[in-house]
Amino acid sequence: MRPLLKRLRGVVAALLLGLGLAAASLPASLPPAAAQAPASPSAANEQMLFNYLQGSVQGRVTIPDQKSALLIQPRGRDFQHFWRTTLKWIGGVAIGGMLAVLVLFYLIRGKVRVEAGLSGRTIERFNGLERFAHWLTASTFIILGITGLNISFGRELLLPLMGPEAFAAWSQWGKIAHNYLSFPFTLGVLLMLVIWIKDNIPNGDDVKWFAAGGGLIGHGHPPARKFNGGQKVIFWLVVLGGGAIAVTGFIMMFPFQFVTTMEGMQLATQLHGVIALLMIAIILAHIYIGSVGMEGAFAAMGSGKVDLNWAKEHHSLWVEEVMSGGRGASVPRGASKAGAD
Repeated sequence: MRPLLKRLRGVVAALLLGLGLAAASLPASLPPAAAQAPASPSAANEQMLFNYLQGSVQGRVTIPDQKSALLIQPRGRDFQHFWRTTLKWIGGVAIGGMLAVLVLFYLIRGKVRVEAGLSGRTIERFNGLERFAHWLTASTFIILGITGLNISFGRELLLPLMGPEAFAAWSQWGKIAHNYLSFPFTLGVLLMLVIWIKDNIPNGDDVKWFAAGGGLIGHGHPPARKFNGGQKVIFWLVVLGGGAIAVTGFIMMFPFQFVTTMEGMQLATQLHGVIALLMIAIILAHIYIGSVGMEGAFAAMGSGKVDLNWAKEHHSLWVEEVMSGGRGASVPRGASKAGAD
């Protein structure tokens, strides 16, 4: 009996000793739960990550379009800020400022009248081709301007008034019109360049015209040929500005075809927006002078014929050329052969 008890005591002691050894080794092989959680990165590592993200983050792709490997482009944040904030300020100041100036000018100066009064006789100022080029460019620019302003300001100004569904439909059709009307607009700009470039070369008469205030300040009108100094400025702004709008617009319509980098596309978009907004402000002044701002001016592009006294006051040198049949002029069909008042 005693040998059996000794054996049992030995087995129990061995088991207890094994359990003690296992318990002693447990903390070393099984770390606590706190040790299993990932440690927070140090401040130095966070700063290194922040500095790294200030540059472009490029991945690897197997598809042909390698631009899709660009994950982060820091300049995109600057572009987004410009589009959402800076561009809106430029448009608001340029267009709003021009409208304020025109209203103030009208209140102070009023409509520019024909001082000698309308004679009742007319002289042909622009033929059918010239008027076609003008109205092709003007009508498409108006629609392009309205739909372009919707892209920049529509979400803030029109969406609350129209509601989501109506605004979405209007924006969709406006975008389609904006894309397709860019082609006839470009054609109109090219036509005007070909037709009128010979009459819009700056000369000494333009300096005198500006020195005299262009007839808009005070009374009397400085002599001018077919186009005065102010009209020449408008011509070159339309040709150069319209050309820049067309080029940048086509770059945007066909992305990465003419410009192959993301930075180039963003620059084209920024230039397109800024030039377009400035052009809208300038054309507002042109529309004002050609309509409510000056008596008898609209007829030039309406019927193509203007009152003879109006022509003499605003373009006296051109009238002399036309009436005398000089170089670059023809005898007007709509004026009397005497041509004198």
